[in-house]
Amino acid sequence: MAGVRAPPGFTVFSASDVPPALQEGHRPYPASEVHLMSDFRFYAELNDFLPLPRRGRSFTHAVAPHESLKHAIESLGVPHTEVGLVLLDGVPVGLQHRPLGDGGRVAVYPAWQTLGPVPAVGLADVPPRRFIADAHLGRLARYLRFAGYDTLYRNDWPDAELAALARAEDRTVLTRDRDLLMHRDVVHGCYLRAIEPLEQLRELVARLRLDARAPRASRCLLCNTPLAPAAKEAVADRLLPRTLADFDEFWRCPDCERVYWRGLHWQRLRAALGKPAGGGA
Repeated sequence: MAGVRAPPGFTVFSASDVPPALQEGHRPYPASEVHLMSDFRFYAELNDFLPLPRRGRSFTHAVAPHESLKHAIESLGVPHTEVGLVLLDGVPVGLQHRPLGDGGRVAVYPAWQTLGPVPAVGLADVPPRRFIADAHLGRLARYLRFAGYDTLYRNDWPDAELAALARAEDRTVLTRDRDLLMHRDVVHGCYLRAIEPLEQLRELVARLRLDARAPRASRCLLCNTPLAPAAKEAVADRLLPRTLADFDEFWRCPDCERVYWRGLHWQRLRAALGKPAGGGA
């Protein structure tokens, strides 16, 4: 540039030397990559997933025009399985809704709260009462099996395999790992806040309105297969003399052949779940 001396180590360019992508008024990225600003507000227990400065208040978050509500909500740390209702500018919308629009106001409510007659448009249906528990929920899985609920469990499942099986068999994923609930194959899931297994069961019962006391037949605590009644003489060779003398009713797992009776262990489980004395095994 004429008349301008550059300091040592620097070069002076004229306006014509500036690349078009950096000139004023030029959009350096495709329109689809330009982010819009939306106001988000999460309610009740959904705030547990947010950093402290964003809890209990509205905040602005950048979203791409092609981004769905599900992606935007999960990018903020909230699994879609925990969402029961989303309002965009006061109107119920589904999680796959897009675009959000610049300046949109998004209100997100938890799965176990209702607002009267307002429908949860496009959100997941009521989670199925068939479960798959992650590696840290072995005791909860046993409680659910004892209560008669079909519950898969293995302590070495990779997340991808567990999520794929949940989708293939239409099962609700039970976990304390929110990243697992954000897996693309997870449709239904429950994030459990409680740490103690019985408290986890009570939390699940309250959220899904389960009846752990219903007189349904129990399942094998080891392999999840429904138990079948077994004649005393058919299992006598597998029992201790004291057990044979004290009990007359027995059940057997058709798969692993484990034998059950209403001994002290059964009584403790029954008391823990608060189940009535009658009913299945």
